[in-house]
Amino acid sequence: MTDFRDFNLKLIVVEQLMYTEKKLAPAFRIADVLGVTDPWDHTYQRGLAYQVVPEAREYFEALEIGAELLASVEQLVMDGGLQVYQECSPIWDGEDDLYDVTSLDDLALLPNLRRVVGSEFLGPELRDVLRARGIEAG
Repeated sequence: MTDFRDFNLKLIVVEQLMYTEKKLAPAFRIADVLGVTDPWDHTYQRGLAYQVVPEAREYFEALEIGAELLASVEQLVMDGGLQVYQECSPIWDGEDDLYDVTSLDDLALLPNLRRVVGSEFLGPELRDVLRARGIEAG
């Protein structure tokens, strides 16, 4: 199994495999993990607004994604409205750097990645890294 250096890039990969393509199952639901019907209220009552709920971070950090699944990733979408972000942070508005990708060192784990939609959320240096690897930065 492979380890990601950048947790936020891993979440974007999880979004693609778990919530978009449904290849990585079962889909993580924070409400189920916490045993609550209203994760927003649970998060608010515990002072966890605008941060990753610890149980979600623990789950996704430990989540193993096999090389075969990683090799199937051809496109990633970067957007503040991703389902994985809602599961990690029920109270989050996308207006801070909580989920900013700061490193693309993990691109080697995605040998067939061809396109990153929403790459404008990356800085110019990281977009240059994508282009240098022949990945469309759209």
